[in-house]
Amino acid sequence: MRWPIVSTILALATTSMGETLLYRNTFNDTSALQGWVAEGPVNATVSNNTLTLAGAGGPDDYFVYWLPEVFPDRIRITWEFQPIQEPGLAMFFFGATSVDGGSIFDPSLKPRNGSYPQYHSSDIRLLHASYFRRRWPEERNFHVANLRKSPGFNLVAQGADPIPSVEDVQGAYYKIEVVKDKREVTFKVNDLLLFSFDDTKTDTGPVVRGGRIALRGMQPLIANYRNLEVWKL
Repeated sequence: MRWPIVSTILALATTSMGETLLYRNTFNDTSALQGWVAEGPVNATVSNNTLTLAGAGGPDDYFVYWLPEVFPDRIRITWEFQPIQEPGLAMFFFGATSVDGGSIFDPSLKPRNGSYPQYHSSDIRLLHASYFRRRWPEERNFHVANLRKSPGFNLVAQGADPIPSVEDVQGAYYKIEVVKDKREVTFKVNDLLLFSFDDTKTDTGPVVRGGRIALRGMQPLIANYRNLEVWKL
């Protein structure tokens, strides 16, 4: 298992609650994306300490963009999100492994190209949160954020989505926080709790533990990301 390479100072950073910094990406230059793995067509650009992601294919070609690291269980992940073009959909994958607990990049697994069923109903296990759902008219009519557990299209938690439409964002960024603490998950936007989940209270298979994390986008969303951090609890 390879954990993130950060500077000596960052590697020793801790919060007042005793958390330890595992990963920080300020997207200060193109080297910030070294080792990231794209599945599906994506345009990923770095400028002004910001990662901009946009689909690079047709209207039904989506992408998943994996960080290069494998993270343990009991982590807190934060980043700042700014939608700049909609419709579309933004998601976050975490705790991703093969169904037997191995690497999602094991060559024996089925190939993936960003199509959603390859992630929610195939041979990998993960949690996936959709937190900016604007792809379809019914999603734009009533904004909610979903948490699903796979394999299987299991909706395990849901909450109201407070992020406004692009025309009302007016340059603002929204801080996303995901806490994965053994069987418990919480998801917040600007410190507002959207939903929580106890992975032992549903009949959806083994508890998701540590694994890889990724950003996912659905056309034609374009969005900015900055100040991505992962802390060990």
